[in-house]
Amino acid sequence: MKLCWMLILAGLTKFAAAQQRGLEFYLGAARQHSPLLHDYQNQIRSNQVDSSILLAIYRTQVNGISNNSYAPSANGYGYDYAITNGGQFSALVQASKVFVSRKNLANQINAIHLQSESTVATSSIAEKDLNKTVTAQYIAAYGDLLNLNFTKEILSLLNRQQRILKDLTENNIYKQADFLTFYVSLQQQELAYRQLDILFKNDYAMLNYLCGIVDTGAVNLPDPDLRMKSFPEIYKTPFYRQFVVDSLKLINQRDMIGFSYKPKINGFADAGFMSSFAYQGYKNFGASIGLNLSLPIYDGKQRLLKSRKLDIDENTRMNYRDFFLKQYDQQIAQLLQQLKATESLIDEINSEIKYSNTLIDVNEKLLEKGEVRITDFIIAINTYLNARHLLNLNYINRLQIINQINYWQSI
Repeated sequence: MKLCWMLILAGLTKFAAAQQRGLEFYLGAARQHSPLLHDYQNQIRSNQVDSSILLAIYRTQVNGISNNSYAPSANGYGYDYAITNGGQFSALVQASKVFVSRKNLANQINAIHLQSESTVATSSIAEKDLNKTVTAQYIAAYGDLLNLNFTKEILSLLNRQQRILKDLTENNIYKQADFLTFYVSLQQQELAYRQLDILFKNDYAMLNYLCGIVDTGAVNLPDPDLRMKSFPEIYKTPFYRQFVVDSLKLINQRDMIGFSYKPKINGFADAGFMSSFAYQGYKNFGASIGLNLSLPIYDGKQRLLKSRKLDIDENTRMNYRDFFLKQYDQQIAQLLQQLKATESLIDEINSEIKYSNTLIDVNEKLLEKGEVRITDFIIAINTYLNARHLLNLNYINRLQIINQINYWQSI
């Protein structure tokens, strides 16, 4: 007996846990399991490593170098001795350094930083897309559940009235044809319930699929209770931030072109052993230092052409930005208009439902007395059904509109 109670308690605990799976649970699971978001995070970490690699490149580099060759000759045949010295052996330790100005180095580091900024903006947009998709699917599954539960209520009402109507038919208060008409309506609602049950399970399975959750069971989804946030400020969103970062990247590229035409200086120093063993090879230990200077003089006007190409890229960026801003204003205005119209329609439907509900209550009492026609009662039920389904449809549509508006928020 104790074990039985423990099993019942465990089942209730599991059911209670399932009840807590609201929208935030699925959004969190989707973000946690998304390989795309993890990919962007790794790209940002990789860019941080690239910054460290760049700094390391401009530090002094030390390498061990050894070049060895032997060119034999016999009876005057062989490589020219004046060229080969008969052979060569070298073992050196060389230190080299590329000298670069602080502004040039800062420009290269900034390029990596801007790439990270671009990845952050892209990652934020990807997260918004994921949240929007998961929320839309959650709303769809919740809408199925609303219709399913409502149909279940109607079935309970019809089953209760079926028992009453059956007794009245047996007492010849209603005709057999009236009972059959009522029974057909009951069967239709049972079929509708089964269809809605299948639809809910499919949409719920798709929700789990999108979130990376392995769960074939069904739960009672709570109302997402979506509310519209403060009016979207487009200039603070990652959508617009991407255009800003692109502009900064173009400016950075212009500076990078300028730095590429600055003089380049490479210094080196080495020490070790280098000898052809032609004469007293044991004395050929030494050291050397050197400096390489590269100064661009003429490159066929490549600098001008590169600048023109960046001008074209900037023009393209501005066209996309301006078109995006126009689309944004138009879309937000349209969504707000749809939201206002939907909420107004919901108020009207609620008023109709009150009258339909009252009509059902009256017909239900008259049915128990045998004072109402079955067809009238069925018509009242269908009117109430249509109104409730229309209410659920518009309520779900309202949530979907709010989901689309919230998609454009800065957070």
